[in-house]
Amino acid sequence: MKNMDIMKLMDDFQSDDSCREALAQLRWPDGVTCPRCQSKDIRNSYTRDQYDCASCGYQFSVTSGTIFHDSHLPLRKWFVAVFLMVEAKKGISANQLKRVLNVSYKTAWYLCHRIRAAMSNGTPELLKGIVEVDETWVGGKTEGMGHGYKGNKAIVVGAAERDGRISLKLIDSADRATLHKFIHANTEPDTEAIYTDEWPAYKGIADEDTKHETVNHSIEQWVNGDVHTNSIENVWSLLKRSIIGSYHKVSVKHLDAYLDELEWRFNNRNNEYLFRDTLLKLIKSENLSYEELIG
Repeated sequence: MKNMDIMKLMDDFQSDDSCREALAQLRWPDGVTCPRCQSKDIRNSYTRDQYDCASCGYQFSVTSGTIFHDSHLPLRKWFVAVFLMVEAKKGISANQLKRVLNVSYKTAWYLCHRIRAAMSNGTPELLKGIVEVDETWVGGKTEGMGHGYKGNKAIVVGAAERDGRISLKLIDSADRATLHKFIHANTEPDTEAIYTDEWPAYKGIADEDTKHETVNHSIEQWVNGDVHTNSIENVWSLLKRSIIGSYHKVSVKHLDAYLDELEWRFNNRNNEYLFRDTLLKLIKSENLSYEELIG
């Protein structure tokens, strides 16, 4: 599954059987194992795409206990959806996925969110070295309100390791406590430097291991030697182009899920096995029910 492209996807996964075989190899690289008792004494019920455990009698399939379980959508369509989501730099909308897969909008929307839920990083690896931190407002214009109106907008804070990974999070307030908590939670204690703009809430983040330097955007200072926040601002540009150009509208309720998707895709931008690794995330993720999603 290295360097997957659309033609290779179509050639390698021409049926649900080939998809199941691929999932089985990913889930059990050392041979099929019973999820209940961990026995490897397994009988294959070929007619029902199920396995029978000779030790405890448990019947299961390759999708049992995974995000694919109880899905009526063919696995081939799952694979196409995963490929399109990880390969689209600005993401893909549920409406577009609906047309590509020939499914209802509800099915496409639910499918996208289940895949995004699997992309969630859980406990991320901490950023280190030189880290840029910035916050941005996400949301469209409100008719009749001035340019500075933010009543319909959400605040997102992000950290970008210079030439490395990113961490993004929806926050309630860009105050000192919130921003410092985010930085401490997402960076190594001995991070070399934190670069930010002149926002006062960032003051005091430096310590004996980490220096803090700023650029003053209010006087149009964008770069001061090696100090700048261009990397994280490029991420904001990508996020906003995704919302405007692909999704068109994102609710605050689900914004963190879209941030997880962007984070996963960005942090794996040089990963030749991105498609495979995303399938692995799906196999290891519990199903997200529709009721839980809309509740």
